[in-house]
Amino acid sequence: MSLIISEVRDRVGILTLNDPDRRNAITLAMNDEIGAVLDQWEADDVIGALVLTGAGRGFCAGADLDDLMAGSNAEEMKAIYDGFLRIAHTPLPTVGAVNGAAVGAGMNMVLACDIAIAGRDYAKFDSRFLQIGIHPGGGHTWRLRQIAGRSTTMAMVIFNQILRADRAKEVGLIWDVVDDADLVDEAVALAALAAGQEKELNARTKASILTLDTVVESDQAVEHEIHPQLWSMSQPTFRTLVESLQKNISSKG
Repeated sequence: MSLIISEVRDRVGILTLNDPDRRNAITLAMNDEIGAVLDQWEADDVIGALVLTGAGRGFCAGADLDDLMAGSNAEEMKAIYDGFLRIAHTPLPTVGAVNGAAVGAGMNMVLACDIAIAGRDYAKFDSRFLQIGIHPGGGHTWRLRQIAGRSTTMAMVIFNQILRADRAKEVGLIWDVVDDADLVDEAVALAALAAGQEKELNARTKASILTLDTVVESDQAVEHEIHPQLWSMSQPTFRTLVESLQKNISSKG
C-alpha cells in the first residue's frame, strides 16, 4: 500500500497521508514518497498549488516511534522530519486540510503549510512532545511561535493545551473552520486561487514573505521587494495586461 495518495484537481495537487490504521503516523518511507511526489509536481507547469490532508479520521499522529527511537544522532533525527520540511520548503503555495488530530510531529505538518483550514468537528491540535517526555523537534517551537505567537506556543507546548478548530482559528494557528464534509473541496478551492497565478511569481512572492523576519526597517522593506518586483514587470503576464489596458485607453481616446 502506498503511504500517500496523490491526485490533481483544478491545477491543485492533493497529497493525502495514507496510513489510516496508524492515524497517518510519519515514517521514513512516507517521507520518501512525499519527496518523490513533490519533485514531480514542482517540475510540472500544470500544477500550481498543493493541498495536504490525511486519510480516515486522523490528520497525522506524529512520528513513528520505531523510527524515532532509531534516531541515535542528529542526521538520523533530521531524517524523521524530511517529509514535513519538504512541504515547508516547497515553492508551491500550500493549504493544510486538517481532517482530524494533528499530534506532535503531525502538528509540524500543519505548521509546514502556508495556511491551513480545519474540519469543525474532528480537527484538533496537540503539541504533546513534553507529555511523552521528549523535547520538541523539527523546528516545532519556532514555527508555532512564528504563526501563533509566544503565549499560544507556551500554552500548547508547556501547559498541554489542546486546541479544537474554533480555538485554533481564534489564536491564528489556522485560517478557517469549515464543515468536515466540505473540507477538501474548500481547501482545493482556496488553493486553486493561488494556482491560477503564475507559478514562478507565486514562488518568488512566497520566498519574500517567508524571509520577512530579516527585515527590520522601512528602507530595507523596499529593497526586499524591489528586485522580484522588477523581475515580475518584465514577464509576459504583466506586460500583456499593461498593453491591453493601453490599447483600451487609446481606443476610447
